[in-house]
Amino acid sequence: MHITVIGIGMGNPDLLTVRAARVIQESRCLVGAQRMLDCVPDTDAEKVLASTPTQIAEEVLRRRELEHVAVLVSGDTGFYSAARGLMRPFEGEQVEWIPGISSLQYFCAKLGIPWDEVAVLSLHGREQDLAGAVCFNRETFLLTGGKSGVSELCARLCEEGLGDLTVYAGERLSYPDERISQGTAEQFCRQTFDPLAVMLVCNHRVRSRSRPVTHGIPDEAFLRGNVPMTKAEVRAVSVAKLRLEPGWTVWDVGAGTGSVSVETARVLLSGTVFAIEREQEACDLIEQNRMRFALPNLRVVKGIAPFALEHLPSPDAVFIGGSSGGLSPSVELAVQKNPAVRVVVNAITLETVGAALEVFNRLQLTGQEVVQVFAARSKTVGGSHMMTGQNPVYILSAGGKDAWKP
Repeated sequence: MHITVIGIGMGNPDLLTVRAARVIQESRCLVGAQRMLDCVPDTDAEKVLASTPTQIAEEVLRRRELEHVAVLVSGDTGFYSAARGLMRPFEGEQVEWIPGISSLQYFCAKLGIPWDEVAVLSLHGREQDLAGAVCFNRETFLLTGGKSGVSELCARLCEEGLGDLTVYAGERLSYPDERISQGTAEQFCRQTFDPLAVMLVCNHRVRSRSRPVTHGIPDEAFLRGNVPMTKAEVRAVSVAKLRLEPGWTVWDVGAGTGSVSVETARVLLSGTVFAIEREQEACDLIEQNRMRFALPNLRVVKGIAPFALEHLPSPDAVFIGGSSGGLSPSVELAVQKNPAVRVVVNAITLETVGAALEVFNRLQLTGQEVVQVFAARSKTVGGSHMMTGQNPVYILSAGGKDAWKP
């Protein structure tokens, strides 16, 4: 049995490759979703309706007596295609993959925009960092679908202060009723679009990626007000002790101005940081600093630990800079959600050091470490430099895996 998986492009038969058109005409059976089957009306082949990869594989393998069966998928077989889900079911079978024209290629060609440097996100049934991609790329192509339609995605951009960006929307591409429109995210969030649509967001004030990739933002770069802040030297060591990995979820409990949250989110662009703070003034400052440093992966949570943590996603790492008596239950909850969580605690008093070590020991967290950081900064007195000491801070860490083992 020979199986051919064909990318049919947008849906217009004129966009089929010559090879794809020939194989379709020679096939005795075509399997695919209704929209795919409707794209090839001029054929005598049996048409079998199947929508999901599992259904498609079942229908194809049920017809082993046929010499050749063709599977029709939209767009290109290698670009966010249903073809990916067929690789394992068809493993061991004789399979040919015929590429098609993707919506990215077609739409950019229609707009006259090269697509070799366009960032690509699929939000069709997926959660991805929309604002982050748009902030750091001149052009971002979006595959929409489900609850993430054009207007909904534009509304999300508006929430992130990106409502004035130029957006191109392409609806029912390649069909006779194709429509391509241009506007701003703010304009489009109030309009209705066809579910079969894609977007291209243009950000010509794209933020530079040449910013420092390490942590260590100067204290004066943050908006502070009257809210306590972890100083730069202590912050640098604390973030290093978190041993961050790409894609992690981090809790910053007692976030204050959000300085640790900001430092963490800057080096963890593919992850999410939750800044938990009980005081409204502090929450407002964290939000301002989040916008100041353009960090869509930083979320502000107003509430008291550990109660505010109960409905948050399971953490990979937790930083506790101030818990107002909730240190022990906060660590307990984090370990309950993820036994392999990495925990870092800042303490000024010996009582807090004792409380942190007690919960570390009780929960049997491995790799316990206590570091005391004492920093002094110079200030100019006349023509001389004089050192001024800061309060010593204990940095306690435990848990997680040993990322440094060979």
